[in-house]
Amino acid sequence: MNEETRRYLTRGEVARLFEVSPATVARWAREGRLPHVSTLGGHRRYRAQEVMAIVENTTRPRASSRNKRRVPP
Repeated sequence: MNEETRRYLTRGEVARLFEVSPATVARWAREGRLPHVSTLGGHRRYRAQEVMAIVENTTRPRASSRNKRRVPP
């Protein structure tokens, strides 16, 4: 395993990538829309490689056609 495959993101980092609130990221994780692992302290962490694959493959238009919001399937 290289360094990138072992990197994990916090809820806030994922929220910035998807341009949504951290609460939305937590909801997506609960709903099974975002894969995650739980730490011993009960926090969710998101594998960077998996999140980036979702970011690259998903977009949804915002109200303005110039801006796009990313939403996992």
